[in-house]
Amino acid sequence: MEKPAVLGGTPVRENKIYYGRQWIEEDDISAVGDVLRSNFITCGPMVSKVEKELAAYTGAKYAVAVSNGTAALHCACIAAGIREGDEVITTPLTFAASANCALYVGAKPVFADINPETYNIDPKSIREHITPKTKAVVAVDFTGQCVEIEEIRAICDEYHLIFIEDAAHAIGSAYNGKKVGSLADMTCFSFHPVKTITSGEGGAITTNNEELYKKLVLAHTHGITHEEELMEDAPHEGRWVYEQISLGFNYRMTDFQAALLDSQLKKLDGFKEKRQQIVNRYNEAFKDLPGIIVQKEIKESDTCRHLYIIRLDLDKLSCTRREFFDAMSAENVQCQVHYVPVYYFPYYRHLGYEKGLCPNAEEVYKGIMSIPLYPKLTEEEIEDTIHAVKKIHDWYLK
Repeated sequence: MEKPAVLGGTPVRENKIYYGRQWIEEDDISAVGDVLRSNFITCGPMVSKVEKELAAYTGAKYAVAVSNGTAALHCACIAAGIREGDEVITTPLTFAASANCALYVGAKPVFADINPETYNIDPKSIREHITPKTKAVVAVDFTGQCVEIEEIRAICDEYHLIFIEDAAHAIGSAYNGKKVGSLADMTCFSFHPVKTITSGEGGAITTNNEELYKKLVLAHTHGITHEEELMEDAPHEGRWVYEQISLGFNYRMTDFQAALLDSQLKKLDGFKEKRQQIVNRYNEAFKDLPGIIVQKEIKESDTCRHLYIIRLDLDKLSCTRREFFDAMSAENVQCQVHYVPVYYFPYYRHLGYEKGLCPNAEEVYKGIMSIPLYPKLTEEEIEDTIHAVKKIHDWYLK
């Protein structure tokens, strides 16, 4: 049996593999360069172009490009009319922004538990947490796998709630053959460099609802409009006149970011295929390891996986999650943990949230870690990652 490098054995590789990484090619660089040499590097035509292409790709009627995924969630909450005294149901197993967006507008995040096999929010738990104050559900497509959209849609319709899909992980995924982005009232995307496609930073919101679309546009541009039909003080002095008609923010995407996103969007299907191939390799490699639990997927989800999570069955291993994590690092395979339950953070603790709210999420959190997954992984890197997991697993298996 091989000894892990952390205990004095030989690492599986000399150079580090990171858990996530962008793939930027010369055509991406050229697209950005063209915009930088043009007359408009922001507030120009490229943003409108990529918005149209995002809408076309997802099957949505409208798309609004913004500065990042957190801005997308904030704008969605503004457009939904969520305000002080309202409650927004979300999952604790997510990045903090999925809950913070409710706080930004004065509402209270309410945490529903997850399905312990898929790690996505459990529709039954959503229903259990609905009160007369509930205004919306922010359902996160965790790791890129679609939430149970039909069930959540039905719950939202029954209780007249706004369905916001946090698809920061899920650009390219589809549910029952329909692309994520066209199914919820509003869908929020992130284009951070570790995501499937990137604009450096950046995000977007898609919707089929024209009224919500108009509110999203205002929310991300200071609440300012140049549209005469929306202005209150006509007649106007000239074409330079604009009005602020609501409180908004400067959440605009630049044109050179949009150019990068436009270039990357053309590669999305290829990136998805490569990610799926790696996921299949990992699933096959780990399916029979007693100390490793593989995330399950619902049959409705055609997933473009952003993260590959292994979950340690700590009852069958003689190590802690920290020891396994450090052992992977010593093999030069860098992992990450996604995520610490949001209400574990001191800020939320000071707001009155306590451990024990979501037992499934807390139990899953104890054993999870994300291993490398991105299209640029080489065959050698994929095999080395598998080798490292098996090597450490076998050493610590009881």
